[in-house]
Amino acid sequence: MSGKISGFIVRLMTIAIGMLLICAPVWAEGGEPAYPYHGVQFDKFVDQSFAYSGPSEPKRFYDWMDRAYRETRSRIPGNKSLLLGDFLASRRALLTATKDPAKKSATEIEVSANVHKLIKAMIPRFSLDRGFEFRNVVKYGERQCFLQSVLIAGMLQRMGMNAGVAMVYRNITGQPTNNGHAITLLKLPDGKSIIVDASEPEPFARHQGLFVRTRGYQYVDPVYVKKSDMISFYRASGRIEKINTDRVHGLDLAFLDSQFWFYRGERAKGGLILLPRTKEGLEASAAALRTSVKLCPANPLSVYTLGRVYQAQGKSAGAAKMFTKAYALYARFGWVPDGAKECFASVQH
Repeated sequence: MSGKISGFIVRLMTIAIGMLLICAPVWAEGGEPAYPYHGVQFDKFVDQSFAYSGPSEPKRFYDWMDRAYRETRSRIPGNKSLLLGDFLASRRALLTATKDPAKKSATEIEVSANVHKLIKAMIPRFSLDRGFEFRNVVKYGERQCFLQSVLIAGMLQRMGMNAGVAMVYRNITGQPTNNGHAITLLKLPDGKSIIVDASEPEPFARHQGLFVRTRGYQYVDPVYVKKSDMISFYRASGRIEKINTDRVHGLDLAFLDSQFWFYRGERAKGGLILLPRTKEGLEASAAALRTSVKLCPANPLSVYTLGRVYQAQGKSAGAAKMFTKAYALYARFGWVPDGAKECFASVQH
């Protein structure tokens, strides 16, 4: 059995090294990381997912999406595009031709609402345990918050919009969540922003706290226009400091790659979440989370969760190191979740 585990870890690290080589910073106009749908970087997200659990066949994902689009395209009133690529191209042409910022913002809001409707219809099932893999979109017709947010952001980018992905640390009701949900953050031409969330029945959500990129990673609180879903500006978490929308960006490519690996570690069969725990499952969790941390050492959730896996494995020194590092990262970014506080306190002497 140990030989199988060693082979699995070697495979994980081989993929991780490849991802390190492809994750050099690439930025779209406006400071957002560039990964337009069916672009080079988006292809790499898809390829990585297929390569992780079997033969690399990313073309299957795009073929599946085209079929799903044909079956659901009538959900968009007046939509005459027969192919998903044509739909994206036609909306890009419309947005390019619209020069007035107010009109362009209104059009982007309408188009993003249409994409929200399409994604929910095209990929109808939601799965926390499997929906983060592009392979499982094809295999099960499943999605999860992070994958759907990357997918929506990629489609909006393909249409020329200034979109990215952010994590949620306070949800719609203000309840804290340890980067436990992902959304698409769309920056509009009129200077406002809006959250697109395919986990909600309506396209736009008013989450109360986001993990984003400013000069570095930061926890921020959106301030909404009165009686509107539009974000007027942000405040640093727990502070009155005002942050303009042009300073707030979606998370970078290193973080996005890292977060896919986080879910692979968190949801490994027999690992931290999917019980019953097994020695092999915990080692699979640890291997994937080590990859996640290597890809983005500043991903606080991955560092914290790796500590929890080490704790479950009885590796107290490794757990203490990760809990201490995670606490420092959360504090640096402006907010420390209760779980991280408790784990950090438990390893202090």
